[in-house]
Amino acid sequence: MLITNLISRYMRLCKAAFSAEDGAKLNKSIQTNVMEMLFLLMVIPRKCNFTQMGRYGKRVEQCYRQTAERSVNWLEMNMWLSAFAFKQGKGRNAIVIDPSFIKKAGKHTPYVGTFWSGCAGAVKHGLEILGIGVIDMDLHECMMLKAVQTTLEKGEKKKEMSLYDWYAKVLEDDKVTLQRICKVLVADSAFSKRPFIDKVMKMGFHVVSRLRHDAALFYTWDGKPTGKPGRPRVKGDKIDVRNIDISKVNELDLGETSGKAYALKAWCKSLHRVVSLVIHELPNGSRCLYFCTDENMSGRDVVEYYTTRFQEEFCFRDAKQFLGLTDCQARDKRKLNFAFNSSFTALNVAKIMCKEHETSIGRLKAQMINAYYAQRIIDVFEKNPNTPINKERINYCCPVKINRKLCIPLLIGVAAVLLIQGLGFQF
Repeated sequence: MLITNLISRYMRLCKAAFSAEDGAKLNKSIQTNVMEMLFLLMVIPRKCNFTQMGRYGKRVEQCYRQTAERSVNWLEMNMWLSAFAFKQGKGRNAIVIDPSFIKKAGKHTPYVGTFWSGCAGAVKHGLEILGIGVIDMDLHECMMLKAVQTTLEKGEKKKEMSLYDWYAKVLEDDKVTLQRICKVLVADSAFSKRPFIDKVMKMGFHVVSRLRHDAALFYTWDGKPTGKPGRPRVKGDKIDVRNIDISKVNELDLGETSGKAYALKAWCKSLHRVVSLVIHELPNGSRCLYFCTDENMSGRDVVEYYTTRFQEEFCFRDAKQFLGLTDCQARDKRKLNFAFNSSFTALNVAKIMCKEHETSIGRLKAQMINAYYAQRIIDVFEKNPNTPINKERINYCCPVKINRKLCIPLLIGVAAVLLIQGLGFQF
């Protein structure tokens, strides 16, 4: 593929997301600015902040800052992109949530504080966002839908609402839109708490998560009714995960997954309900306890839902490494929200293109940077190159690996010399 065609493909996907039904309702000028900012996130080689956008983009820095104050319906845009990416799947989707730490210095940024950083394994000073995504079990892929900054108030309000109550409130605000996709919610073991699960189940979600290894679990009661007054018995003997009663479980064939897995219905004391439980015995002797609040869900689906959840972690990684998720230096809540969500939207577009070209996000970003430099050279010369004739030459002068320490003027000057003296471009 001609490397300069990457830009047009990227912009067509962004425009299609804007034009989707019930999508973002913005006027044409603002929409153009937002699309350009999504494009700049892919072509800026280093920190993707407003200052860098002013250097690389067609507009001044203040224009991008003012655009970031506008409200954009990122959820609808990303829902269209996820539907486009998962069109080859079988429709086995689920909503996935996970918080992520954003490093931030200073004391004047709204809602800055101390949050848990999974990478550092400690509590650190900065911001936190709750990432909401959608996963496809058959494609084993995740697309991000929305990012919401943790805005839990300090003082009295913090005492009235826990952090997980706030997470539940975020889901409740968008539950109607999210349930258009699926009513299964997947989260890690930190969310397997009764108050949180009770709240999201009242919204209409079923939760797939993981229990503590020492959770109190009981076999469901299968005896005959006693006929005595009172509530019927629901739990039987306690489950010893090290000595499972084989007669009461179904062994699962996990294929390439190592270890053994057993599926059963069990009474969970901490959640105070019957769950669909999977006990996964690993070769090293440890055990993982997966569960779903829908007791009729098969054990295989429970395992596939939870193991696919980790794809969201890769989305956080790629957005931080390549698309400036942690680079925003603004202190305005609206601008921060724009920066977080635009980074995820650019990531979704990049993931679609990576799948089309069978490449990685890092390699695609390098190609996009090179395509941008080639386009800048052509714009400076104010010429229209004959691409059929110059196809090989354009791709030759835009190698994947570039020296990122060189500045744009130097690259344009060197490329201009190549164009005029060495490559013999025809215009």
